[in-house]
Amino acid sequence: MVQRWQQLPLDHALQRVPQMRALLHDLAGRDVPYLGPAVVMDQLTVLVYDTCEAGMDHGLPDRLRELLRALS
Repeated sequence: MVQRWQQLPLDHALQRVPQMRALLHDLAGRDVPYLGPAVVMDQLTVLVYDTCEAGMDHGLPDRLRELLRALS
């Protein structure tokens, strides 16, 4: 997913930022600072790791697959 995000044209990535931010919010349980499209995938990586470590990853694989499809 990281590689796909990096390959997206900027206009396409910007269209997907709201979907990414919604997932970040759900994973963090609060608003996550918006640092731009170049950083959003790093934020997602950290929050996915933290979520899995906490054992709270129920439904996460489906959401990540949905996001990956949206990036195609």
